[in-house]
Amino acid sequence: MNDIEKIDFHIHSTVSDGTDTPTELLSRVKENGLSIFSLTDHDAVKGCKIISSELKNSENPPVFITGVEFSCKDEKGKYHILGYGYDTDGESINSVVEKGHNLRMEKVRSRLDFIEKEYGFTFEKEEIRRLLSMDNPGKPHIANLMLKHAYAKTKEQAITDYLDKLHIRDGYIRPEEAIEGIVNSGGIPVLAHPYFGNGDQLILGEEMEERLKHLINYGLKGVEAYYSGFSKKLISEMLKLADKLGLYVTAGSDYHGKNKIIRLGDTGLNPGEPVPEKIREFIERVT
Repeated sequence: MNDIEKIDFHIHSTVSDGTDTPTELLSRVKENGLSIFSLTDHDAVKGCKIISSELKNSENPPVFITGVEFSCKDEKGKYHILGYGYDTDGESINSVVEKGHNLRMEKVRSRLDFIEKEYGFTFEKEEIRRLLSMDNPGKPHIANLMLKHAYAKTKEQAITDYLDKLHIRDGYIRPEEAIEGIVNSGGIPVLAHPYFGNGDQLILGEEMEERLKHLINYGLKGVEAYYSGFSKKLISEMLKLADKLGLYVTAGSDYHGKNKIIRLGDTGLNPGEPVPEKIREFIERVT
């Protein structure tokens, strides 16, 4: 594992809210020199099946780890739970995927109804049909439609000034459901971008440690200590917590193609340096 220099375990495709198809993403992975990577679409394993199939006929392919990301919530807060190395045909994880997809579709319909009633924003029937026929549509896809009709000037404005005004209290997967689904299908559950709770929330210190312990009780096995949005100080603190609590460590960019200004492979790791021992432990576990 010492020869692995460039990795990325947090990537999205068009199967959820990225702009690269799984096939295009595989080409970008090779172009960017990633040695090992994972696709972590929201509430979906479809993209992982596509990439796994294409890699079978590829010469000198990068190492691929199956991935997924679930948006979760319970009485203590919100979490994004990543799953790695699971069986894509596992009944347990596919049950959570189906629930997540159904909840996502309910939210899309609720948001469409909300912006029509509150702001008079309407779309053509064919546009709505295409939106609802997507694998896992979300706020970015609705925002793109809003830009097309000049209801907002930017995607960020469409989301923050309009779509986020609807507060959906119900309709979440509980963290223990996601963790159980991942584990029972042979995978490793990891907390994504752990410092960020509700997006604009920064969780630190004792609160962060208690948050991790809470999820460890459900079976959490790892934490995304290296992340494109983390400072070196935040990374250092998370590494200490991971060591203290006996958690695996992963690194991810959260690449979404054109939907986010984040480069593929920008994980917070120092380019060209050997992969840290804690991450190599995780790689050895899931490959």
